Amino acid sequence: MTYEQWGMILALAVAAFGIRLLGLVAGDRLQQSRFASLLTELPGLIVISLVAASLANQPPLTWGAAVIALGIALLTNDVIWTMIGGVLGYAVLSYVII
Repeated sequence: MTYEQWGMILALAVAAFGIRLLGLVAGDRLQQSRFASLLTELPGLIVISLVAASLANQPPLTWGAAVIALGIALLTNDVIWTMIGGVLGYAVLSYVII
């Protein structure tokens, strides 16, 4: 291998290690900061933002199934039942509407 290839491998290894080290340092500082309570809510916030973004340009049928899924989520607090209800809600609504 040439020196350029070894240099590229070394640069990528240093960059990969640096990214991991930066993540560890930043994560430790975040846990000790006033934003630590936000970290516990972050997974839910990410899911909500993904769902909202995916619903943005959907037809009313999809919104109806999402409302059904939301209702099941509020009643059961169970992910599996929410997914099943959303899919079944979509199937029923598409059968009734079409």
